[in-house]
Amino acid sequence: MSTNDDLGALRNEIDEIDRGIVELLARRLDVCRRVAEVKSRNSTSVIQPERVRQVLTSRRQWAIDEGIDADFAEQIFRSLLSETHRIEVAHERPESAPVKIAEPNGDTELDTVACRIDHVVVAVLDIDAARTFFAKMGFRIEATDDPAMFLAEAGGVTVVLLGAGNDPAVAAHLEEYGSGVQHIAIEVLNAGFTQQALARTGVPLLTDVIVDQDGHEQLFTVLDPATGVQLGFISRTGHRLPMSSHNVRALFTALHR
Repeated sequence: MSTNDDLGALRNEIDEIDRGIVELLARRLDVCRRVAEVKSRNSTSVIQPERVRQVLTSRRQWAIDEGIDADFAEQIFRSLLSETHRIEVAHERPESAPVKIAEPNGDTELDTVACRIDHVVVAVLDIDAARTFFAKMGFRIEATDDPAMFLAEAGGVTVVLLGAGNDPAVAAHLEEYGSGVQHIAIEVLNAGFTQQALARTGVPLLTDVIVDQDGHEQLFTVLDPATGVQLGFISRTGHRLPMSSHNVRALFTALHR
């Protein structure tokens, strides 16, 4: 059997598994609709925080038992819980659901590989005040290898809080722009493909693909003067780890060369 035959057979197996996953999703969501009907009859609150925590904890453990990254599994189940909540609320709405088609919503190269917002980097003049602000909202504040950088995490949302510390490049950025969002990082399937796709559109890029020791592949656009937006694109090809300060601060060094 040739390599192409082997690949074709494996892809067919993946297709069969994926069809099974979709069938299981349909089955699960049908049960969720029935749950919504029961809650409606009993005037039970749609959101049950204790049940949400129990679901996430147990699914993380199931993933660990099967050798699957627990953060990845949690990400999937949070999306599923979000859809469940939407269904439970939407089943009482009078209008019909919109008709959807099989094709994805867009047909650009970026649409092919973009997945989600991975994290947002916020440069701050006062790191302690920033930590307090996010903690008060309910974000979990995680220390990093850098005393002037913290991760504010809540569920599947990560905000990187970065103070100047002893970094002249970050200090220069803060002096020029003050506190605020420095860039939005979008997770993509492949950073190299994304770089080529952006280059073909004429988007000015600040960097080539940067690969850190943890296997994060990233590239960055220049700061767009019209919108004030800078984007990063990240592909996680190593272990699923939080961002390191070296990775984040390297961008500021590139910006202020």
